[in-house]
Amino acid sequence: MSVTEELQATVADMVDGRRGVLAADESSGTIAKRFQSVGVDSTEEHRRFYRSLLLGTEGLGQYVSGVILFEETLGQRDDNDSLLPELAARAGIVPGIKVDKGKGPLPGAPGDMITYGLDGLAERLQGYKEQGARFAKWREVYPISPSNPTSLGLTANAEMLARYAAVCQSCGVVPIVEPEVLMDGDHSIERSAEVNEQVWHEVFHALHRHGVVLELMLLKPSMVTPGSECAKAPPQQVAEYTMRALRRAVPAAVPSINFLSGGQGPEEATANLNALNQLWHAPWQLSFSYGRALQEPALHTWSGDDSQRSQAQSALLKRARLNHLAMLGEYTEGLESESP
Repeated sequence: MSVTEELQATVADMVDGRRGVLAADESSGTIAKRFQSVGVDSTEEHRRFYRSLLLGTEGLGQYVSGVILFEETLGQRDDNDSLLPELAARAGIVPGIKVDKGKGPLPGAPGDMITYGLDGLAERLQGYKEQGARFAKWREVYPISPSNPTSLGLTANAEMLARYAAVCQSCGVVPIVEPEVLMDGDHSIERSAEVNEQVWHEVFHALHRHGVVLELMLLKPSMVTPGSECAKAPPQQVAEYTMRALRRAVPAAVPSINFLSGGQGPEEATANLNALNQLWHAPWQLSFSYGRALQEPALHTWSGDDSQRSQAQSALLKRARLNHLAMLGEYTEGLESESP
């Protein structure tokens, strides 16, 4: 199979109009905070058990087409000695891998950030492929302030995303491109829309310069929402502002837009996705790539008590099903009260 055929097969397996992506790629620091919130120590065994709980959820493949894993998870096994990427694949879920190495300040652009991890990426991707990964994810973050993101912040982050995506495609790995505009702050939804549109324009200019084939990548953007210190916007408003910015900046060649939840609660993220899919026909699949907004009910149900495994899996399956319905524009708040 050629590199292009590999990429096409992965996109076909992940983009089918009814399923999304589970983000289970929390870094060691992030998952430690999540576990701490439910009184669980972040040991290797707890992480293995929890992630095998997620991937072992019967029926998850009906609603989830891909899972983003942390590097540690690629080599972990469930209680039946199955490698976790194999567990996902057997359920019809494509395994993927987070490949960036975290972020730090961008020199010359006070307040902006830049992500690390390009060195040796091609070699790492070959190793990840051997462990079962078929797609990758790289995240750049953009704070909003009166002076951020700067012009340098916009161009430097776009360049990193494009270089990453080009390396992935050269290795036969589908890139998920994640430019996250942070919710932190008191900015208006209008300011959020302005920044998101600027970010997406820069990203796609860079992708074009680097020869990235748009049909063979996925986009994982933020939804356009007010800052977290402001009152929440209703789903219809989020959908209208988000769609307007997307139509101005994102080429129709991109097969799927898998939104990140970015601090939204589970019900909020589902309602906003539903509103987007009810608004009008889009040239892209509008889907999800949620972490906390999919996992949170399952994590709180489990809370380190292994006897709650099946109940936690039911909670995860319910959230996945509701987001599947949101992709179809068929979600209603009344569904939240149904038993998992």
